[in-house]
Amino acid sequence: MVKYLLLIFGLVSFPLFGQISQTLKGSVVDSESQYPLIGAKLTLISSDSSIIMRNMTDLDGLYNFQEVPIGKYELIASYNSYLNSYTTVTVNSGRESIVNIKLNEDVVTTEEVNIIGRKVGQVNNEMATISARQFSVEETNRYAGSRGDPARMASNFAGVQGADDSRNDIVVRGNSPIGILWKVEGIDLPNPNHFATSGSTGGPVAILNNKILANSDFFISAFPADYGNSISAVFDLRLRNGNTDKHEFTGQFGFLGTEVLAEGPINRDKRSSYLVMGRYSTLSIFQSMNIRIGTDAVPAYGDGAFKLSFPLKKGGHIGIFGIGGASDIAIKISDQKEISEEAFGEGDRDQYFGTAMGVLGLSYKKPVSRNTFFKATIAQSYDQQKSRHDFLERSIDTSIVGGEEQYEIRTDSIYQLMGYKFKTYKTALYASINHKINNRNLIRAGINVDGYYIVNNDSVLDVTKSFFETRHDYEGFSTLIQPFVQYKWKINERMDFTAGVHSQYFSLSDSWSYAEPRLGWQWRLQNGQQFSAGAGLHSQMQPTYQYTYQQVNTEGEMRRLNEDMDFTKSFHSAVGYQKNFKSNLTLKSEVYYQHLYNIPVNTYASSFSLINQGSGFQRFFPDELVNEGTGTNYGVEVSVQKYFNKSFFFLATGSLFESKYKGSDGIERNTDFNGNYAVNFLAGKEFKINDRNMISAGFKVTAAGGRRYGYVDIAKTEINSELVFKDSLFNTRQFKDYFRLDLKVTYVLNTEKLTHEIGLDLVNILNTENILALSYAPNLADPTQDPIAQRYQLGFLPIFYYKVDFSFSKGPRGGSSR
Repeated sequence: MVKYLLLIFGLVSFPLFGQISQTLKGSVVDSESQYPLIGAKLTLISSDSSIIMRNMTDLDGLYNFQEVPIGKYELIASYNSYLNSYTTVTVNSGRESIVNIKLNEDVVTTEEVNIIGRKVGQVNNEMATISARQFSVEETNRYAGSRGDPARMASNFAGVQGADDSRNDIVVRGNSPIGILWKVEGIDLPNPNHFATSGSTGGPVAILNNKILANSDFFISAFPADYGNSISAVFDLRLRNGNTDKHEFTGQFGFLGTEVLAEGPINRDKRSSYLVMGRYSTLSIFQSMNIRIGTDAVPAYGDGAFKLSFPLKKGGHIGIFGIGGASDIAIKISDQKEISEEAFGEGDRDQYFGTAMGVLGLSYKKPVSRNTFFKATIAQSYDQQKSRHDFLERSIDTSIVGGEEQYEIRTDSIYQLMGYKFKTYKTALYASINHKINNRNLIRAGINVDGYYIVNNDSVLDVTKSFFETRHDYEGFSTLIQPFVQYKWKINERMDFTAGVHSQYFSLSDSWSYAEPRLGWQWRLQNGQQFSAGAGLHSQMQPTYQYTYQQVNTEGEMRRLNEDMDFTKSFHSAVGYQKNFKSNLTLKSEVYYQHLYNIPVNTYASSFSLINQGSGFQRFFPDELVNEGTGTNYGVEVSVQKYFNKSFFFLATGSLFESKYKGSDGIERNTDFNGNYAVNFLAGKEFKINDRNMISAGFKVTAAGGRRYGYVDIAKTEINSELVFKDSLFNTRQFKDYFRLDLKVTYVLNTEKLTHEIGLDLVNILNTENILALSYAPNLADPTQDPIAQRYQLGFLPIFYYKVDFSFSKGPRGGSSR
């Protein structure tokens, strides 16, 4: 394959000779006040450790390296009384490289003290002390099997499970994916995934695209007081700005979607810019061209995003941003004439499902002074889920062909079984202010206010098939209010202490969490070692549709069963150790303990608990619930990471854990997510053919404990036409362990104006059969068999893409390189 790629692109590049160069630029600001640092020094070092160029920031804290030869470099930023920053940079011909740098102020300014400052992997939020990971777009984009999905990329971190090929649910330390909080520019996002089931936080295909993201933060425990309404993890996303000097374009065609991205200056003198991108399902394009792709149930989806950036004087900034997407799929069993097992959906019905989400926001950032920074965001979001199930009455025609018995399925009748449409309109406001009292003390205070307008409608055919039962019929407004204050004390040049308080109130259930304390501590030693600890109390509201679920009581009155559910709460604690070696090698280890309580469970004795919900494509319809359930998560995690800096990277992560819970029957059981262990090993290397051509190869191995399940109650399953498990034996069984090997190969060619990239992501290259779940599947040929089938995860899946980057209209701005 490589031979043919070289031949094709060799023809493109044959007439081009000479060294190819590109621009490297960005900004340098104070990490806490966001104030631009004037006269900061930038040094660009090549892979052989020789100094290539030097630069300084201008009056707006901007730097600009012109005519940098394509390749990889280390960028060092320094400023008087600040700690140095070290960043690995890749320069290609098709796009300018933009690197924005935040420097931490040194608490000791004497020249005798030599402290290494901000290094690769450090998170943006300076209040974080433990259980925080930097989500580096350049680093994670190299991970095999990630499909360009930020959630799947994050599943490679220690403590995060990603052993589900059908969805990108993030299971952190045994917690339900419901506990994940997605944020962008300070406000909470609706589920940013296509085909997102109500109340979930994941899906099969991400709406978010890493091409629009800047380096972001991922917190998996004891996060600072800035973050609330989450008991598991927080994905705090940052959107990058467009190029202020050049118009740049990216086109990509691949298995998962056809994408177009454009960015560039709106006004070069004022450094305003635009960034806009869109994607549409390639599978849908194939279907519209009558190209068969192996299944009639073709998912159709499209998404887009944009950001308009308007810099102000003295480091201020106004941003307008938007993210959105829509998806639809029809799984029509009625069209099938042969007996088969569907990978998605049940075998007795046609299913139609669609989702949509969108957010439009305005952000304002302003360094009020050298010590004070103000940030505010206001946004309007919308999300919708709709579905309809048509039940099939089917039979089998038998015939003799060539002496052999042949079967053909006949659909006798079709009638609607259920249908629902959930819509949520949300207005969100976020505001915070950072004030650096001095170089040792920092305080941050702010508030999140979310206003929900909810419209939920849902009905289902009764088991007698004589009337429709209304499960949701609600329209109303509610608010979620979350104030917080966070303090950081730099005790000395090597030790930090943080303390904060978060509070939240939800009006629909009249739930209060008055004070949630958060504490953190970090101690950095001279030999690259670091100790850290953190603890905090966290709470989260339940999925909104659970508050609107209704039933007719014994007196014939319609009543919403769970409108008064309280917050689920969780106490987090963790202790960590880190050792930084040379050559960007880091060892991290953490031990954690989490106590969950106030979890909704049944009023009568049963195994049910909301702690097990949130993954898969099914909604759940519990009886009346009370906040009396508990849970416990504890374990140990280790990761060894060699960050990509020259031509090689690897990441090895492992975790051993227990995840238990108690329902209203008081019996301790395994949660759905208690796989007991998870191991990932990723590695990749670049091979430089010449100054313009490069091949990258990488692989990923994942092994994890199987999902928990129980024994099926056959009698109740046949009555309800869906799987019903025996309550007393819930989660007493476990599927076999999960294993997957992925391989990724990319070829990059830089020409004078273009960067071409061809990639092939080979998912599950060994075609390992991993069990996904059990499902209801009555056997029409032999009705006496149990109506149970094992559903398997993805087999071998080759995912290809071709991407091209190019730019034009170079601007004259920026300082000189020397």
